[in-house]
Amino acid sequence: MNGEKIEQFVVQESLPLERLDKYIADQHPDVSRVSIKRLIEEGYIKVNGIVVKPAYHPRKGDIVEITWPIVRTSDILPQEIPLKIIYEDDDLLVINKQPGLVVHPGAGVSNNTLVNALLKHCGSSLSGIGGVARPGIVHRLDKDTSGIMVIAKNDFTHIALTTQFSQRKIHKIYTAIICGHLNKKTGEIKSYIARDPIHRHRMAVATIVNKGARLAHTTYTVIEEMEYTSLVDVVIHTGRTHQIRVHFSNLGHPVFGDPIYGVKTNKNIYDAIGYTPPRLLLHARRLDFVHPRTMEQESYEADLPNDFRAALRMLRNIERH
Repeated sequence: MNGEKIEQFVVQESLPLERLDKYIADQHPDVSRVSIKRLIEEGYIKVNGIVVKPAYHPRKGDIVEITWPIVRTSDILPQEIPLKIIYEDDDLLVINKQPGLVVHPGAGVSNNTLVNALLKHCGSSLSGIGGVARPGIVHRLDKDTSGIMVIAKNDFTHIALTTQFSQRKIHKIYTAIICGHLNKKTGEIKSYIARDPIHRHRMAVATIVNKGARLAHTTYTVIEEMEYTSLVDVVIHTGRTHQIRVHFSNLGHPVFGDPIYGVKTNKNIYDAIGYTPPRLLLHARRLDFVHPRTMEQESYEADLPNDFRAALRMLRNIERH
C-alpha cells in the first residue's frame, strides 16, 4: 500500500449501540457511509490490527487504522463533448443537458455520455469517494429529457446534495407537452410506481403495493391548451424512475413524443396532424437547492431547447388553422 495515506486514532469511549461504519463516517463527513463500509469490507480499515465487520461496535481503547487508498482513475474515459454550463464554482456545476445525451454509461452505452464529458471538463477536481475519481452524479434525466442538472465536484458536495434529494428539500419544475386536455387546470397525482412485471424496461402504476412499489407524488399546472395537446408545468415531489411519464400516461395524457408510454395515443395525434415530434417533449426547467458550501438558497432555470420550441410553434399553428 505504498503511497497511500494512513490515519490512526484511539476510540475514547465504548459505543455499544454504534456501528463502526457510522462512527467513522460521522468523523469524516466528506466521505459517505457507503464508501466507509466498502473500505472496511475490503480490509482498508482495521481495529487493533484486525479486519472487522462494518457492524462492529467500537470499544474504549480500540486502535482504529484507516488506509486511505490512492484515488485511481475511473475506467470511463474523458471525451470532448460540449456542455451548456449555467453556473460553476469549486464545488458544483449546474448544466442544461441537451436532449439525446445519456447521463451515465450502462448496458449498451460505454461512451458519449454526460459522465465522459464531465471527466474531460473537470479533470483532477473530481471527487475520490471509495478511491475512484468520478464526477458526482446525484440525480439523473432520461436520455431524451433535456434540462437542468446539478453536478457535485467533490465528496463534500456530493454527500450534501444527495442528502437534500433524499430528504426532498430540492425543488424541481419540469415543462412538458402532453397529449390532449386534462380535466382540471391544476391537479395532484399520487400513486405507487413499480417495475412493469411484463415489460421490465418500463415502470408502471402498481395495482398491488409490494416491497418494490414506491409512492410517487406529482403536481401540475396547465399553462396552455392547443388543439391536440397541452403545455404543462410539472412539479415532482418524489424522484421515481419515469415518474412524470408514467403518471400522465396513466391519466390517458402521455407526454407528447414518448416512445414507450402511451404509444397509441401519440400515434393518433401524429396521424391527425401529420407531424411527429423529434423526441419526448419533456424539459427540466428549474432547480432550487441549498448550496452546500455557502448554505444559501440557489435557483437556476434552463431555457427550452430549440427542438422543443419548434414543436411548440408547430402545435400552436395547427390550432390557428
